[in-house]
Amino acid sequence: MESATLSPNTPEKISDRKKPTKFVRFAADILKRSHNLNDLSSDEISRQIRGLRHRVESGESFASVMEEAFALGCLSIRRTCGFDLHHVQILGASIMARHSIAEMQTGEGKTLTAVLPAVLFSLAGRGLHVVTVNDYLADRDATELRPIYERLGLTVGCVTTDMEDEARRQAYSRDITYGTAKEMGFDYLRDRLRLGADLIHEETRKIFQEEGGGLVQRGQFCAVVDEADSVLIDDARTPLLIGTAQPESPQRVALFRWCSRAIRKLESHADYVADSKKRQVFLTDPGCRKVVLLGKPPLMEAVDMETIYENIERALEAYLFYQRDRHYTLHEDEVTIVDESTGRLMPGRKWQNGLHQAIEAKEHLPITSPTSDAARITVQRFFQQYQHKCGMTGTASNAKREFRRTYRLGVQRIPTDRPCIRKGLKTRVYSTQEAKNQAVMKSLQELLRQGRAVLIGTPSVGASERLSAVLREHQIDHEVLNARYHEVEAQIVSRAGEAGSVTIATNMAGRGTDIKLPEEVKLAGGLHVIATEMHSSARIDRQLVGRSARQGDPGTFQFFLSMEDELLMNLPADRVHRLQKQASRTSVGELPASWVKLFKRTQRLLERNHYKQRKQMMKHEKKQMETYRRIGLNPYLEATGS
Repeated sequence: MESATLSPNTPEKISDRKKPTKFVRFAADILKRSHNLNDLSSDEISRQIRGLRHRVESGESFASVMEEAFALGCLSIRRTCGFDLHHVQILGASIMARHSIAEMQTGEGKTLTAVLPAVLFSLAGRGLHVVTVNDYLADRDATELRPIYERLGLTVGCVTTDMEDEARRQAYSRDITYGTAKEMGFDYLRDRLRLGADLIHEETRKIFQEEGGGLVQRGQFCAVVDEADSVLIDDARTPLLIGTAQPESPQRVALFRWCSRAIRKLESHADYVADSKKRQVFLTDPGCRKVVLLGKPPLMEAVDMETIYENIERALEAYLFYQRDRHYTLHEDEVTIVDESTGRLMPGRKWQNGLHQAIEAKEHLPITSPTSDAARITVQRFFQQYQHKCGMTGTASNAKREFRRTYRLGVQRIPTDRPCIRKGLKTRVYSTQEAKNQAVMKSLQELLRQGRAVLIGTPSVGASERLSAVLREHQIDHEVLNARYHEVEAQIVSRAGEAGSVTIATNMAGRGTDIKLPEEVKLAGGLHVIATEMHSSARIDRQLVGRSARQGDPGTFQFFLSMEDELLMNLPADRVHRLQKQASRTSVGELPASWVKLFKRTQRLLERNHYKQRKQMMKHEKKQMETYRRIGLNPYLEATGS
């Protein structure tokens, strides 16, 4: 069987390695300790936890009480769930307890692994935050794991989007609090606003100062980050920002509408230059002259030309670089941003500097009011506030240098409990999307005849729905799992392993939910993953591929690519056109395997660009903070009239 585009890590069992003895011995010692505690009553367990808490609060290190805390945690898990943790789960927990990121393959039981470091760090009595990627997973984990923690005398809270301030305060007062990075980050910013209310104008004070006063969070002591690459890397390109609405004038509305129409009269290269890497557009001198001469409505008479130029450039960016159902969706006359790395909707978020209004004008929607920043912080800076932090994910090694430089977190790869027998099939490249779809349908029909379960990965909402239409034409029953339906994604993913099932999923929809395979599917070859495109990051491809062959199950994967894929649209338009022309001359159908190199190079280019964006954003924030400190302002509050 030929090798595929990427070769996901398939580590052997710990006991098969040459130098694993100390890790195996450590895990065995923890389990032995926990079994020696079998006769303890619930009161005695709580008493031991209180004793450990007293030692930590008295100045002892976490390392000195780690083995005792882990043993009690394993005992509680066994009494609550009826089974012991695997050695690799205890190893992963010990890595996190040493302030690192444990790379554990999909399906290895990361949710329970996080219990042990959570128990350990909660002993300080200063509040531990378990951060995950969405409200559903936060609520699910807090609910399912609460009996384990309560058996140890620890309290558990959960913060979700729809909670009021008092409920949030109660959740943060618990020993262990589950929530998303977004919710915890915004609570942090709102607390900063409360602390610095005298530095901001009256309108902002009215919005954010609650009747009773007081703060919501206790502080940033320790964070255990689930899906660490998604939270700390992918989401870190977008800062956390609280904005206040500014009333929109009729002149500005007229300006956005006019710019959206005027750009149709401008020519690429002659009137403007587009930088696809940075998603920026710049008018040329001839372009500026053409804009000056275009007819304008009377409402725009008071608008200066510099503002008109800027908004023409925003309108061009909206037209060239932001596609419906890939970068945003439309729902009830509103533009909702789609997170490009996860495929999830981000309601309430807005692009800045007039871009959001430019997209509304492009889609002929009501123009909403712009927002000015009341408070903002990057994801990187927010997590740097925590005294202790650690995490776990299935794909951390690709970004280990960034984890080290940005968060001072090491990455250690944990072997699977059972040997991974995942197999990759040859990557196939086609000149057109249509030819690729035909090949996908042919492969899919053969897999269904074999009684396999099939998961098809797509890079965006639009791509998932276009592929769904193709499957309907071929009368293939399937389910679609994308950003439009993420509230029911767990139920859809749980059915994705059934014989004959076909599930279309965007980037990381359903992440954190197991796909269980019945015996007949295992005998037929397990879950097969079809990747219809390469994503902007190899880590996301690894996450998709890691859906198959979990916990020693059989499974396969294969990539199908085309010269019309979204990944290549990040290259300059003229280069894409030349490549597509060259490909059509080479073949009207499948292209030689050498074309895969183009996709790999483009993916690496995007990864470098995204890293530069995150780095640049951190530098910009650092300069802002230095400026604010120099003039005596709170560095976490923007100048919104202060």
